[in-house]
Parts: sequence; structure tokens; C-alpha cells
Amino acid sequence: MDYREIDAALTDPGFFVDHDPHPLWKVLRENDPIHWTDDARHGFWSVTRYEDIVTVVSEPTLFSSAFLISIPSSAEMERLTPVMLGSGEMMLMTDPPLHAVMRRAFNRLMLPRAVGRYETPGHLLVQEILAEAASRGECDFVVDVAARLPMAFICQIMGIPRSDWPDMFRWGNMVAGNDDPEYQVESGSPLDTRQEGSRRIGNYCVAAALERRGREGEDLLTVLGNATINGRLLTNSELAHNGLLYVGAGLETTRNAISAGLLALLQHPEQLDRLLEHPQIMPTAVEEILRWTSPVTHFARVATADTELGGRRIRAGERLALWFPSANRDEAVFENPYTFDVARTPNEHLAFSRGEHFCAGAHLARLELRLTLQALMPRIKQIEVIGKIERLRSNFLAGIKHMPVRFKKTELTA
Repeated sequence: MDYREIDAALTDPGFFVDHDPHPLWKVLRENDPIHWTDDARHGFWSVTRYEDIVTVVSEPTLFSSAFLISIPSSAEMERLTPVMLGSGEMMLMTDPPLHAVMRRAFNRLMLPRAVGRYETPGHLLVQEILAEAASRGECDFVVDVAARLPMAFICQIMGIPRSDWPDMFRWGNMVAGNDDPEYQVESGSPLDTRQEGSRRIGNYCVAAALERRGREGEDLLTVLGNATINGRLLTNSELAHNGLLYVGAGLETTRNAISAGLLALLQHPEQLDRLLEHPQIMPTAVEEILRWTSPVTHFARVATADTELGGRRIRAGERLALWFPSANRDEAVFENPYTFDVARTPNEHLAFSRGEHFCAGAHLARLELRLTLQALMPRIKQIEVIGKIERLRSNFLAGIKHMPVRFKKTELTA
């Protein structure tokens, strides 16, 4: 495969539906780890090695997050300006020192102690979800199981009533899956779809946060409504963009790790048996699933000054795509990186990135993944995939949309 074929694949969301991108990243790591990816619209640097990605995320003022989140998937998506995306307003799209100010202002509900309060209710909820799915004998594991726990968690943390959860799920899919025909608005384009989903989530969050402003409460929308940055309350635009951030991140990435994690265990029965025989290694299994699945395929950065990275000259204003799944298979860092090993240690994967933009919801994601796996263990030998696994049309998120499964036994114990 030549570089033109690699460039065409990495810039095509459809490629990720039916193809394994890891062989492409391996070619780049070994031959051109800081690779100029030609694109008819706007070329960018593909960064594929662990060490180089760590360098980029460790220098947030030199490699800015404020201009874009991902490499646009089409000429139409290029029309999304930094302002439309939330530059300088969404926590994900800020650089130091503002980024740290925002984290201190409204991310306390994602810290370990706060997240720990959901251990018991989360355990009960995932048992309820699994029992309901298993009672039907067959289900779509993604829709009926993997998506429900993260949706319940983030909506409860944000203080969103249960009656509104289906709307959040639908709108979140429109934002994250805007390139996928299944989620596109009628007669709409990917850009129309993303903007409509963003607008609906943003308007919802603004209305709720403003209604709760000045009141006491420990839900995230109340926290956002009362948060101050440099002595002032958040603007409506800041409320909209950060509400969107928490809804989108809370719904999408963890459900992908849960569904892909179950699939990995079913595809590696010797590792499943190892986990069943040694349940104390569950924490390392969670980390290996995160490394193996890498739910976020890439994040983008923009160089703010001329610099050098991995021996290549990067010019101010040029874009970089940080391919996290590639870093998580880097032979220079991980022993036998293409082996799924539930007892792998050490395991300094980059599924949550690192540095200034280390995933704000990492503690919550780990809890959700662990609770789901623990609940699955007594019944996992009775689960089998019975149909085609459908993946999200995206080079941004490594998502599984549908995974039909059968529960061979319906008599389950909690």
C-alpha cells in the first residue's frame, strides 16, 4: 500500500466501517511516523507514534486545541468555524491558562470522590439493564445495554429528567455520527445534522442552567449555571458548548468501550477465561480494553508557531491528527501490542490522552466500564453474537452502532 492509498483511507470515514486501520498506522509508524497526509481540501500531519503524540499533548500552547476538535471529514465540514465549534468557550477547545480555570470551575463532579457515589446505584442499574435485555433472549447490545448505563450516569449527573434521556441520546448521535446516514436529519447533510444536534442539546442545557442559576444543587447543570470564570458567570454560549461537551462525551465514548470490550472478550476466549478465573485483575482488564478499543480515534491540534516534531518541520497554522489507537499499538512502548492481554502491566495507554487535556470524565468512564464487566461476568459465557456488527461511519470515534446478541440462558443471578 502506498501513501496515497493510506491518505485516502484515513480521510474517508467510510473506510473505518469495514476495514481495520491498524495496518496503515503500522506502516506509518515504521516508515513515516510524522506523515504529511495529502488531502484535496486541507492537508495535515498524521502523528502515529506514542512518543510524538505525548510530546504534542504535553505542549498545549505550542499545539493548540482551540481551533478544531477533529480533522473535517468533508469539504462541507470545513465550513465549521472555530467559533461554531466552541473555540475559547468549550473546555475541550481551550488552551492554558483558561483550560485549567474551567476545570476548576465546573469539573468537580467528575473527580474520584464524587464519581464514587455512583458505585452502588450504578451496580443496581446495570443489573437491571442486563436482566431486562436477557429476559428478551436477544437484543442489540449497543442500544439496549452499552448505551443505557452511560446515558443514565451522565444524565443523572447533569440533572436531566429521565423523560428527556431519549432526546439526549438521539441528539448526541446526530453530533457524533453526523457522517453516518443512520443519524442524519431528513434531507440534511453531515453539517446540517451536527448543527441540529448541537443546537438542540445546547438550547436544552442553557435553559436548564439558567433556570437553576442562583439555586443550590449538586447536579452538573446547576454547577454550570453558577460557575464563575475570572469573576464572571458563564455566557449562554459557554453554557451551550460545555453542556454539549458533557452530553456528547458522556454518551458516546463509554458506550463504545463497553460494546467493543465485550466483543474483545468474546473474540479472545482464553483471556475471558483468565478474567473469570482471576476476577481480581478486573482493573487491569479495564485498562487493556481501553488500550485495545481506543474509543476516540483521533483528536486534532494546530501548531501556533514553527517547530520540529520527530525530525519534521511543522509550520505555524498546520494541522495535526493524533491517532491514539496507533500510539496504543506502538511496539516501542507496548510488548506484543497486537496481543489482547487482560493482565497487561504496565499499561500506560493514551485512550484518555494525557497532560492538560487528559479526559475530564476518565474516572466516570472507568467506573462504568468496570461495573458493566463485573455484571457481565456471571452470564458472559451465555452471550453470543448472532448478526452483523455495524460500525460507525467515522474516523473520529471508534464506535459500534449495532451488535445483535443472544443470551443462551435467561435464568440469571444478580
